[in-house]
Amino acid sequence: MRLVKTAFFFKLKDMNTKIKNKIDFKVLARVMKYIIKNYKFKLAIVIFCILLSTMSSVAGNLYLQTLIDKYIIPLIGIENPIYTGLIHAIGIMICIYVVGVISSFIYSRFMVYISEGTLKIIRDEMFVKMQKLPIKYFDTHTHGDIMSRYTNDTDTLSQMISQSIPQALSSAITIITVFISMIVTNIYLTLVVIISLIIILINTRIFTSKSGRYFIKQQESVGKLNGYIEEMINGQKVVKVFCYEEKAKEKFDKLNDQLCNEYYNANKFINSLGPVNGALGNIQYALLAITGGLLAVNGIGNVSIGLIVSFLQLSKTFIRPINQVSRQLNSVVMALAGAKRIFELMDEEPEADNGYVTLVNAKYVDGVLTETKEKTDIWAWKHPHSDGRLEYIELKGYIEMHDVDFCYEEDKKVLKNISLYAKPGQKIAFVGATGAGKTTITNLINRFYDIEDGKIRYDGININKIKKDDLRLSLGMVLQDTNLFTGTIKENIKYGMDNSTDEEVINAAKLANAHDFIMRLPNGYDTYLTGDGANLSQGQRQLLAIARCALLDPPVMILDEATSSIDTRTEKIVQDGMDKLMNGRTVFVIAHRLSTVRNSKAIMVLDHGEIIERGDHEDLIAQKGTYYQLYTGAFELE
Repeated sequence: MRLVKTAFFFKLKDMNTKIKNKIDFKVLARVMKYIIKNYKFKLAIVIFCILLSTMSSVAGNLYLQTLIDKYIIPLIGIENPIYTGLIHAIGIMICIYVVGVISSFIYSRFMVYISEGTLKIIRDEMFVKMQKLPIKYFDTHTHGDIMSRYTNDTDTLSQMISQSIPQALSSAITIITVFISMIVTNIYLTLVVIISLIIILINTRIFTSKSGRYFIKQQESVGKLNGYIEEMINGQKVVKVFCYEEKAKEKFDKLNDQLCNEYYNANKFINSLGPVNGALGNIQYALLAITGGLLAVNGIGNVSIGLIVSFLQLSKTFIRPINQVSRQLNSVVMALAGAKRIFELMDEEPEADNGYVTLVNAKYVDGVLTETKEKTDIWAWKHPHSDGRLEYIELKGYIEMHDVDFCYEEDKKVLKNISLYAKPGQKIAFVGATGAGKTTITNLINRFYDIEDGKIRYDGININKIKKDDLRLSLGMVLQDTNLFTGTIKENIKYGMDNSTDEEVINAAKLANAHDFIMRLPNGYDTYLTGDGANLSQGQRQLLAIARCALLDPPVMILDEATSSIDTRTEKIVQDGMDKLMNGRTVFVIAHRLSTVRNSKAIMVLDHGEIIERGDHEDLIAQKGTYYQLYTGAFELE
C-alpha cells in the first residue's frame, strides 16, 4: 500500500514539474493579483460556493450507500412495502443536489462578472500605458500586433478567468475530498482507482508535453496575421494599382498556413486527450464493478451493493475533474501566453520626462512678467531654479540647435553635427533626399526622440528641462498623413482643445480656408466623419488639420510635406491657409516642392544627416550647388 501511494505521489510530482515547465507562474500570480485586489469579496463568495457545490456532489454520492442499503434493499421481496422512509431519503438526496446546483449557478455568474471586470481593468491600464509609450515603440511594433493584444490575447485570458480558474479550484477541492472519502469507504477499491489514475496522469503528461510549447508561437502568429491584414486594408488602392492581389494572397496564405500549423501542433494532441482519458475512465469503472462484486461475493471488507454503487459514483466524480484539468491545461498555457504579451506592453518603459519647466498663462504687471490663472494672449515658461527662484520667460518661439547628433540604432548616426537657429517669426526650410534626416530634425524638436549629443534650446531653455506635454503644447504640426478621428468635423478641429468655443472653431476654419467647404457639407460643422475622414478629399482633410493647428495657435509650427499628396489647384488653397497660419510664427518646413520654400528665411540642404548648404533662395541659387541643381531640374529628389 505504501509503495502504491509513493508511486501515486511521485507521478503527481512529475506531472507538476512538467506543468511548471509550460505554465509561467509569475504571470499567473500577476493575473490573480488583479482578481484578488479588485474582487476580494466576490472571490470569497465564489470559493465558498465552489466548496458548497463540491461537498454537495460528494455528499450525494456517499448518501447513495445509505439509500440503497437501508431504504431500497430491505423493501425487496416484502408484500405491501411502506415507502415513507424511501421517499424521505430521496427528498434528502434531492435537497443535497439542489444546494449544489444553486451554488454552481451563483459562482458561475460571479465568475463572469469577475472575469469581464478584470479584463476591463487590464484593458484600461493597457490603453493608459499605451498613451505614455514613446513613438519608438509604435515605430518598432506593427499596429496589428498591438491590436492583437487588446483582442485575441484578452479573449484567451477572459476564458481562463471565467472557466479555467473556477474549474481548477473546483477540481482541486473535489479530488481531495473524494480521495479522502474513498479511502474511508474502502481501501481495496481505492487501490484500483489509484492505479488507474497513475495511467491517466502518464497519458496526460505525454499528450500535454507534446503541444504546450506551440501556444506562445500560436499567439505570435495571430499578431503577425492581424498586422498583415491591417496593412492590406490600409493599402488596398496600392495593391490594386500594382495588380498585387495574387502576391498579396500568396503572402497571406503563407502567414495563414503558419498560423494553421501552430494551431494544429498546439491542439492535435490535446483534442485527443479527452476521449482517450474518457475511455480509460470507462475501463476503470468496469474494473471497480468487477472488483467490488468479487469482494462482496467473498465477504471481504464488508462490501455491500450500496457501497459498490456509491464507490462507482465517487470514482466518476474523482476522475472527471482530472480529465477537466487536463483539457483546460493548454487553454491556461495559451491564456498565460496572451497575458505575458499583455504584460510586456504594460511593462514597457514609459516615455521618460525629467522636465520641470512648464508653460503658463502670463501677463505684465508694472513691466514684470507674472503668472495668471486667466486666459491671456501671452504664454510664458515657468522656470524654477535650484535656489528656489522662479523665472518667467515669455514664449517667443526661438529655436536653436547646437552640434546635434542622433541615431535610431547604436553606431548608426542619422544626424551629424546639426547646428541652426530659427528666430521668432522666421521660416526655416529643410530640403534633401528621402532619408537625409529632415523629418528626424522635427522629431527631435518636439522630443519624440531624444538626441545623443549636443543641445536644443527653446527660448534659451534646454528642451530637456521642459516638460514634454508643455513643450508639445507650444508646437503645432501639419503632416503629410492627416489623422482624423471618428466624430464630427467640429470635434476634430477641437481635438485636444475641448474648451474652445464654436466661434473660435469657425475662426480657425476660416483662417485655414476650410470654412467654405465645411458649410457645403450636409450638416456643416456637425458632419460626422468615420474611417479617418474617408468621405473627404485629401485636400479637405489637410485643411482640417491646418484648422486644428490654427485653433491651438502655437508660436512654433512644423509642416512636414503638408502639400505633397494633393493636386496643384488644391495646393494653392492649402498653401494660402498655411501662409495665414505661418504669419508671425517660427516655422519649420519640409517640402519636396521647392516652390513652397522660396520665401523661407533660410533653407537647409541635407545629405546623409549633414547640412551641406544653407542660405536663402537667392544665395543658394547663386552658389549653383545641390539646391541649384534641384531647383533647375538638373537633379531630382528621390
